[in-house]
Amino acid sequence: MPDMSASASLAMTHLVPFAAEVDEDKVTPGVLGFIVFAVMALAVWGLMKSMNKQMGRIDFKEPTDPKGVSEETPADPKARQG
Repeated sequence: MPDMSASASLAMTHLVPFAAEVDEDKVTPGVLGFIVFAVMALAVWGLMKSMNKQMGRIDFKEPTDPKGVSEETPADPKARQG
């Protein structure tokens, strides 16, 4: 595995002159920022559409209690005497 500090320092020596040319008052996200944002928006839209379809497939019907015992009263008679 190559030494990461050497490659990082090499990249910084090549990128520092480019950074000096950039006017800090006029920096914008540009086309790349728009493309990244658009891809993320499409991914979220696709995930929401998929989740909506999956939630639509769920058929949840709560079973009725034939004895009429509510959930608050315990089913064990010994527990009621306590």
